[in-house]
Amino acid sequence: MAISEILASIDREIVQLQHARALLGGGAVTAPKKKVGRPRKIVAATRKAAAVASVKAKPAKKKKRNISPEGRKRIAEAVKKRWAALKAADTK
Repeated sequence: MAISEILASIDREIVQLQHARALLGGGAVTAPKKKVGRPRKIVAATRKAAAVASVKAKPAKKKKRNISPEGRKRIAEAVKKRWAALKAADTK
């Protein structure tokens, strides 16, 4: 037997074994090995989306508090008073 015939025979056996493994394993392909280094943006984005999707329920948003017009006016007057005090301190 020539070497090329032996290699062809081995290749046929490998293909048959891979086919049998695919049938028995439900067609699942083995996962590729993890690569060293920072993952690509696409991979990171899909993992992040999967993590967000796995969260069952988001907590309810807190109601935003509003300042009344009177409160806003008091704050504005206090700020103006503070600015005036700083300006007076700078001129001394």
